[in-house]
Amino acid sequence: MAVVVIAAMTLLRIVYASALELRTDEAYYWTWSKEGALSFLDHPPGIAWLIRFGTAIFGDTTLGVRFGGIVAMLVTQLLLADIVRRLTHDTRAVVFAVLMPEAALYYGLLMAKVAPDVAMIPFAVAMIWSLVRLAQGGDGRWWLAAGLFGGLAMLSKFTVILFAPAIAAFLLVPDWRMRWLRSPYPYLAVLVALAVFSPVLIWNVQHDWASIRFQGVRATTNYGISLRTVGDYIGLQFGLVGFVMLPVVLSGLAMTAWRGYRTREPVAILLSTAVLVPFLYFLVKSLTLRVGDTWPMFMWPVGFAATAVNFVVLSRDGRSARLIRSSLFWIKTAIASGIAFVVIVFLYYVAAPFNLLGKIDPIGAEAGYEQVAARVQAALDETGATWIATTDYRTYAMMRWLFRGRVPVIEINERGRFQDFADPGMDRIKGHAGIYVGREPDNRAPVWASIPAKREELGQVERRWRGVLTDTYAIEKLTGWTPELSPPKDSPLFQWRVLAGEFEKRELG
Repeated sequence: MAVVVIAAMTLLRIVYASALELRTDEAYYWTWSKEGALSFLDHPPGIAWLIRFGTAIFGDTTLGVRFGGIVAMLVTQLLLADIVRRLTHDTRAVVFAVLMPEAALYYGLLMAKVAPDVAMIPFAVAMIWSLVRLAQGGDGRWWLAAGLFGGLAMLSKFTVILFAPAIAAFLLVPDWRMRWLRSPYPYLAVLVALAVFSPVLIWNVQHDWASIRFQGVRATTNYGISLRTVGDYIGLQFGLVGFVMLPVVLSGLAMTAWRGYRTREPVAILLSTAVLVPFLYFLVKSLTLRVGDTWPMFMWPVGFAATAVNFVVLSRDGRSARLIRSSLFWIKTAIASGIAFVVIVFLYYVAAPFNLLGKIDPIGAEAGYEQVAARVQAALDETGATWIATTDYRTYAMMRWLFRGRVPVIEINERGRFQDFADPGMDRIKGHAGIYVGREPDNRAPVWASIPAKREELGQVERRWRGVLTDTYAIEKLTGWTPELSPPKDSPLFQWRVLAGEFEKRELG
């Protein structure tokens, strides 16, 4: 039955990946997959490689872009199954471990939406799997495997570093601490991870540590205490993990942590700390900053494994029959209700004709760019312009995705985002008119004071999803100017607007 459910849910994700247009960040990461850069400002290159893998099979289609996420989900489930099998030798616990992700909205459906987290998750879980193998067999070479997978996870997203406290506790709290502190393997594992991560380090050395500074702003920004952002964080965890699943997993983690630290049991310490420390860290950060919806998602698969293992340990520890029956009931309820919720959300986005959430719908808020692209194409035809200009990376990404190389697309500001990108087609840009498309009021932003182009208004275009107006875009003709690909670093055309900057202030305001 578990195999049937997983097969059906995998098919559901394939349909979802094929049917829904790309969201803006997905299109942005797709543009990365077309470049030869070692790394990028926003994130390491793992997501670009994952997309390139999918598009090599299915071409530049929505399924091609998202196929890597579907594979990542299956790999994660296989790793969770093996972790739980090794720790419990209980078939029912293994079934729970592979079905719990299917019952969480983020994994059961949204792993089909590519993001750096999707590329990171299987490698992060593989790192935990390696340490479980180490704890079971005592072979120090598993440290090297953990270093390899940790480096690959870092090549996808920096937040995997939040597993470091769990690894430190796994190393130092159990009675084996002196054995491993005297062993070369943990130190070699760090060197392996750094070697694998080296493309990002090399790129940052070449570009004034740009991505490290970019992420540093997000990690250290403080806008004062806000209960709204705390509510956003907690609400997102309930929505993406499950209204029943979240408390089930947290209770399983709490019992695992209590048992692990009380008995100094390495794997229990590892599994519980790997989730509870990042969960509490993001909770504290949410007091002063909006935590992104995907940021905590790398940790919950480990929580699913811990919960499945904890259910078996309850029986083996001689806990009360009432507690065991209650745990079984709530795990089953979480899985059944969660899968039903995932299917309902799937049907809403794939089959329903209405919009229940208005402008705050996370999918609808980024849909409808085909309407913008059609108006831009009409402007190109009317004016004879040969290239497209934007002033934000989201519009840039969607125009580049929808035009698929037929017309050069360039973001004329935030050029720090595009370091080491290939020539977008300057031979078709220099000396020719261009069409600017930008979300209002970006067409009146201060950055235009640094752009000496002659601008001619051509009209507006609305972006709608299921009848709801999301944004209005200005369409203008640009003449008498050629954009600069590499402006000076102190130029307003080079500097980037980070998530923790003006956009975050706008949301909090």
